[in-house]
Amino acid sequence: MKQTILASAVALVLSVGTAWAADTGDGSWHGSGEAGLAVASGNAKSQNLNAKLTLKKEDEQWKYDFFLEAQRNKADVKTSYVIPPSTPGGAPTIGTSTSYELTANRYNAGASAGYKLDERSYIVGALRYEHDSFAPYTYQYTASVGYGYQLLKNASDELSFEAGPGYKVIQPIAPSLTDNSVTPPVVTKGPKPDSESGVVLRGLANYKHNFNDTTSLVNTLLVEGNGDNTYLQNDLGLQVKMSDRLALKAGYQVRHNTDVAFGTKKTDQLLTTNLVYGF
Repeated sequence: MKQTILASAVALVLSVGTAWAADTGDGSWHGSGEAGLAVASGNAKSQNLNAKLTLKKEDEQWKYDFFLEAQRNKADVKTSYVIPPSTPGGAPTIGTSTSYELTANRYNAGASAGYKLDERSYIVGALRYEHDSFAPYTYQYTASVGYGYQLLKNASDELSFEAGPGYKVIQPIAPSLTDNSVTPPVVTKGPKPDSESGVVLRGLANYKHNFNDTTSLVNTLLVEGNGDNTYLQNDLGLQVKMSDRLALKAGYQVRHNTDVAFGTKKTDQLLTTNLVYGF
């Protein structure tokens, strides 16, 4: 049943773009849906799904962008714990337990609208929301306005920049509490910390290089920061077309927070290989 649900999710992402294009009818919207799925069973179990949908539209006065990303993984997790000695003066032993647990659960969505001032410059408003059960922050969302500039746009290269102020709200993760009075120990979440908010500076850089008619390299760098915390996300992708609609894509994503809770890593990395459907 779980494998069926994951496979259905992949099919849904790849079909949403076609449905959207059909609904608009004017052909001005375009984008892509991509997904990767891996399911293992037997001596070890795991389920890994990542999916992304992007939509774009541009006319003489406006340019619009929308994206939706999802990542969800489950796997066997082995935990080690100390077993107290059964007799006075005895040595403690190490026990292990294995459980099938969620190891990644992340959703990210965003949209922007840009009003063109001339052929290269524009005013842009952007919204972004991210939920991540395993990141330093459970969720964070940002609303911003700024100035954008299209530095390059030709047959082989596209390069644009956006920068401006915004307002951001973040929810730090709850601390983990371990009950060592039972064997194996039980880990629970502590009280939920207060959310944090403040003014940030948002910067975005988009670059695309077409090596030829079938192969392209895309890189997107997002920075949202202030004196308390700076969030950085970089997405690098290499895409090779197999047909007018289908392509294979290898992606490498890095997410970094400068200020995190003690014992939490500042950087998360994700490597993906996906099937892409363009429309």
